Amino acid sequence: MSRSMQKWVVAQPGVQHLHMDEGPLPVPAANEILVRVSAVSLNYRDLGVIAGEDGAPMPFPLTPGSDMAGVVVAAGERVTRFREGDDVIGTFWAGWIDGDWPDHARVVGGGLPGVLAQYVVLHEDWAVRSPRSLDAVRASTLPCAGLTAWFALVEKGALHAGQTVVVQGTGGVALFGLQLARVHGANVIVTSGSGDKLARARELGATHGIDRLQYPRWDEVVRELTGGRGADHIFELAGGDNLGVSLRALRQGGRISLIGVLGELTMTLPSVPSFLTRPVIQGIGVGHRRALEALVQAVDATGIEPVVDTVYSFDRLPEALAHLERGAFGKVVVKIDG
Repeated sequence: MSRSMQKWVVAQPGVQHLHMDEGPLPVPAANEILVRVSAVSLNYRDLGVIAGEDGAPMPFPLTPGSDMAGVVVAAGERVTRFREGDDVIGTFWAGWIDGDWPDHARVVGGGLPGVLAQYVVLHEDWAVRSPRSLDAVRASTLPCAGLTAWFALVEKGALHAGQTVVVQGTGGVALFGLQLARVHGANVIVTSGSGDKLARARELGATHGIDRLQYPRWDEVVRELTGGRGADHIFELAGGDNLGVSLRALRQGGRISLIGVLGELTMTLPSVPSFLTRPVIQGIGVGHRRALEALVQAVDATGIEPVVDTVYSFDRLPEALAHLERGAFGKVVVKIDG
């Protein structure tokens, strides 16, 4: 094993300040593991981190990236959860093990150093074993996008067969929501401005697709498709006035998971319809380690295959970020180890 490694560093806010850096191989301390990174899945929030616009002060210079899959190559003293050779994925929230989100939890690739590097050191509590059924590229998509959908639908949403789920768009979280809902026996309605992406979503098992450009009041179409009842669960990914449209598409007592703000950073909700609909509206900030371990078990049990749009080599990170900003069908992944 080499004594040095390469990693991506952004010296100050702005993708133009992103560069490859070389440094010494880190050494794990007590309760830490050294992981050779195999693949890193990019999230839309990575663009905000690099731009310095993620909503919290970033410790520049920093290495971005939150979601990785790799192999344990060394373990510090007192490590009990892993041993050399174990395939692992990192947790998005370092320190959130179960229950309520703790004040001390920090985001990997935000408040803590990121994973766009050939090797990373993690506390052993910040990782779980990878699914046996997935390669590293697909396993790397679970910690943020996969867990967000799982936390919304299963951990908090009590999803069950026969329900109707609406997912907005065809990004990573949306497609995980589609796949998880289908394996639980739910119907799925996908909204998108692309007919091609809607067709691909149907191939993945979507029950219906709605072109939101053709039908800006897509809530009316959801009502028609559900016999006037409305959807049981909606992934709100756009923000702004779209939350009001989601509310009108919801059945009485249904659930809206606030997941993204791709349109605006604020959301508006009409008061009287919200009183009458009695919705459960819950923000979803990814999830804890115990839920990620449950998702891994579910992936192995059901054979879910995460949707990866494109895989880029380690040296092509800027191209991968540009693809992410344009929009992807599923996930954009950077392969580290060749």
